[in-house]
Amino acid sequence: METPSNMMPLGTIASAFSLLDTRTDEIVKLNDLKSDKATVLMFICNHCPFVIHIESVLVELVKEYQQSGVEFIAISANDVKDYPQDAPDLMKARALAHGYSFSYLYDETQEVAKAYDAAC
Repeated sequence: METPSNMMPLGTIASAFSLLDTRTDEIVKLNDLKSDKATVLMFICNHCPFVIHIESVLVELVKEYQQSGVEFIAISANDVKDYPQDAPDLMKARALAHGYSFSYLYDETQEVAKAYDAAC
């Protein structure tokens, strides 16, 4: 079974947002996180088998590109009632355990995901 990805065209102006960064327990804004060079937004979650499969490579890839000034931001917009393993405290634990060097944000209302046409 294929899972469609909805990639916005490169160069698209990102919609502003303020979300909880589960790594720091602080509300952050896109403008605080983005890079002047390039910013990659990733919609991921703890329980996704595809994310789990590529996670170690993703962490290394992000570290490599961050050295060049590219910023990465991960956002999870899953409903924790349906997916309790995607709760903010577990997002934080996963980010710390796997060495995420990028923000891992929680989109509780799914408003940001919808603005980016991301499947939840």
